[in-house]
Order: sequence, then C-alpha cells, then structure tokens
Amino acid sequence: MPDKVLIRADASVRMGTGHVMRCISLAQGWRHAGGAAVFALAESTAALEQRLRTEGFDFERLNVPAGGGEDVAQSIALARRHGAAWVIADGYHFGADYQRGIKNAGLHLLFIDDNGHASHYSADIILNQNLHARTELYTHREPHTRLLLGTRYVLLRQQFLRYRGWQRETPAVARKVLVTLGGTDPDNVTGKAIERLRGLDVEAKIVVGGSNPHRAELESKIQNPKSKISLVVDAPDMPELMVWADVAITAGGTTCLEMCFLGLPACVLIIADNQAVSTQRLQETGAVFSLGRATDCSPDLMADALAGLMTDAHRRRGLSERGRALVDGCGAERVVMAVRGKTELI
Repeated sequence: MPDKVLIRADASVRMGTGHVMRCISLAQGWRHAGGAAVFALAESTAALEQRLRTEGFDFERLNVPAGGGEDVAQSIALARRHGAAWVIADGYHFGADYQRGIKNAGLHLLFIDDNGHASHYSADIILNQNLHARTELYTHREPHTRLLLGTRYVLLRQQFLRYRGWQRETPAVARKVLVTLGGTDPDNVTGKAIERLRGLDVEAKIVVGGSNPHRAELESKIQNPKSKISLVVDAPDMPELMVWADVAITAGGTTCLEMCFLGLPACVLIIADNQAVSTQRLQETGAVFSLGRATDCSPDLMADALAGLMTDAHRRRGLSERGRALVDGCGAERVVMAVRGKTELI
C-alpha cells in the first residue's frame, strides 16, 4: 500500500475543528493499516496542534492563503518531500482549481466533501460520509473519479471503535446530559445551553475546546457549590462521555454521526449553514431531534425540548436505535481499502 499520505485541512475559531478531527480518524485508520500520515495546516489553533502531537502525528504549517495557488504549490512540495503519493484534502476552501493542481502534479487525491461545493471534481476519490450524500451532487466530475457516499463511510476515531457491539440502556427518566457545541463555538451557544440546564434536575457535562474564546465566562456560569454542571476542556475521551450520557445537546456535523454510532439521543442545533442539510436528513430519518438554527432557538424552546425528551423513554429508544442503524464503525477501514484499490471486504 502507499506508505505515507499528506492530509491538508485547517481549523480556526470561526471555522471550527471538525475538518481536522475527522481527518485524524482517517489518519488513525491509515496508520492501523501500516501507513503514516503528515498534516499540513494553513490555519490552526494551539489546542488542535497539541491534539495532533498527542495522537502522534507530525504536522507542517503553511504560511499561505488557504485554498489558493500558493497552497497548491506548497501542498505538492510537501507531498514530494515526504514521499506521499496521496493527498487528502478536507475543507470548503478547496475547490476545482485546488483539485486540478494536485492532479496535474501527478499526485493522487482523496477529496472529503459535504455538500458538493466545488464547481468541478477531478479527485481520484470523493468521500461524502453524510446521510444526504448522493451521486447528483457530483455530476461535474472526471470519468475516473470514484464516489464513496453515505454513512457506510463515517470516519470514527479509534477511541470509538472499542464500543462496537456495546448496548445502551434507556432509563425511564434521563438525568445525565452531555453538551458539546463544537471545538470553538464562537457565538457562545454553549452559554445559552448552560442557562437552561440550571433550571433542570440534571447532571451535566459541558465539553468545550481549548480554543473556545468564552471559556472564562462559561466557568463563571457554573461556579455554584450546589451545581451538578461541570466543564470538560479538550475532552481526552469523547466516546466515554457519550457512553456516560443519557441525552445530548450538540451541534450538527460529524459529532451527530458519532452519537448515532453510540446510540446517544441528541437534540441538535444548527450553528453553521453547512450543517443544515445533514441535520434535516438525520431528523427525517428519526435519528436525531433537530432544534433548528441556534440563532432562532429560544432558551425556553431548548429547555422544553430537552425536558420532553428526558421524560420520554420510548422516544429516546427510537432515536438511539435508528441512529445505530446508520453507523457501524467500519467507515475508516472502507475508505483505506478504497485508497489501496482493494475490493471492500467489510
């Protein structure tokens, strides 16, 4: 198999960390299969770079505008310097020109996509792990481009995979709430959630990234000796927290798919435009309960929806079962096999 891949993805307070985090999942799968991965970041956060170090991945910083011609040139140069035959790109700022540039350099390209945002696709493989993924999103593609579409290809970090086959118990009344609204949450939706939780009889864990600009404010909101609300910064083991919880408040995106895998019933807030379609499809399938856009969701609506779900065991069980039916935990293995050119064995 190809020994090394170059992963080109970015993170920032406004962009969030999701693109890099799901690429970590793929890098882990690649390493598990005997290869190695190096990350290239034009934008990043200190917390995310520490996460890459902790995971044992090398990374390089690019001092160029993300997605432009200089980015293409440096990506090519890095791939050649590291002996990487494949580039993996994940981000909305990588479009048709970026793909064409990588391919014209004689490199292979795996392009991770969510909503068919590029005007044309020339990558060797397009990966769209979302429930709404369909061939029609990629009408403008080269004849050689292969599509990996749908939740069969959900990228989960290795930590999640130890829970394959684990069965969730559904209590009559949910008491343990997990809140995770993105690695940075620039609009501080987490603060709104804490305000509502303080009026409910719950034990809550609030997960925030180390780059969250509102961390001090959030800490002040929970400084009450009688409070059962605690803040978890840069959670080292998200699957463990999801297993602990009875119900969650989360943002749309990859975290929803992780919760589906673990059968965690979730109230989902759309905090970015690119989360709207995926959240809607998960809602239609009955795998999550959508609260709509965070900007339109009043604190009272959030509290009422959560309280209703906490007391409805039948509904929570249904969300859990439908979510687990979507994600089996073998996605990264399938993608690695596709890159290796092997027939899927799973």
